[in-house]
Amino acid sequence: MKAGIHPAYNELNITCACGSTFRTRSTHKGDIRVEICSKCHPFFTGRQKLIDTAGRIDRFQKKYQKTLEMKRLAELHKTKA
Repeated sequence: MKAGIHPAYNELNITCACGSTFRTRSTHKGDIRVEICSKCHPFFTGRQKLIDTAGRIDRFQKKYQKTLEMKRLAELHKTKA
């Protein structure tokens, strides 16, 4: 690597809103404050819940159920004819 053209790669502290801190290295100058980290994020802690917003899953299942019923009726009519 050429000397003098790369940014400084320094150690810094990452501080989360939950109070957790850890050290890392970066070209960023100064410490970094974050709102959420792996110690408080629901995905990493196992507290994540899937939320059905505005009934999207129910609407999809109702729509798909109608098409399944139509297919079953069509097959019944074919076998009777």
